[in-house]
Amino acid sequence: MGLDQKLRRDRVVFYERDITRFDGELDGFLELSCARSALLIDKDGHLVTRRGETEDKNIESICALVAGSFAATKELARLMGEDQFNTLYHQGGRDSMQISLVANQALLALVFDDRTSLGLVKYYSVESIKRIEDILKEIEARVGETESLSSDFGTSAAAALDRLF
Repeated sequence: MGLDQKLRRDRVVFYERDITRFDGELDGFLELSCARSALLIDKDGHLVTRRGETEDKNIESICALVAGSFAATKELARLMGEDQFNTLYHQGGRDSMQISLVANQALLALVFDDRTSLGLVKYYSVESIKRIEDILKEIEARVGETESLSSDFGTSAAAALDRLF
C-alpha cells in the first residue's frame, strides 16, 4: 500500500466542497446563537475550519490545547466510570468555551461572551452537531474515492513554477 493510500485510509480527507458545507453550518449556528466564533478541529488538534471572530494569531496552539484538554478529560471520565464526557465547558471572566465531540472524529469549540448565554449556545449546538455529523458520515462513506486532477494539471503546475522561479 502506497503512502497516499495509507494516509487516505488513516485520515479523513476534506475537500473544498466539504469545508464550504462545514462553513455554512457554522455560520448558521453563529447567527442563531450569537456566539463569537466556532472552530471545527480534528481529534489530533488540527484546524479543519473556523468561522466568526477568529483573528487570534495563536489559533494552532488553541486547537492543539482544545484537543489535549478533551483527551485529558476523556481519561478523567474513564477514571470516574464513564466512557467519556461528550461536552466540556470552560468559563472565563470575559469569554467562555463549549467543546463538543462530533461523531467521535472531530471537536467543535464554540467561543461566546456576554452577548449570549450557555443555554443558547448549548441549545443551538445540538442541531448543528447533528448536521456536522451527517456531513462527516458522508465524507467517511466516500473513503476510497479519489479526486481526479485535470489532464493539464502537470503542464499548469510546471508553468506556475517556472513563473515563480
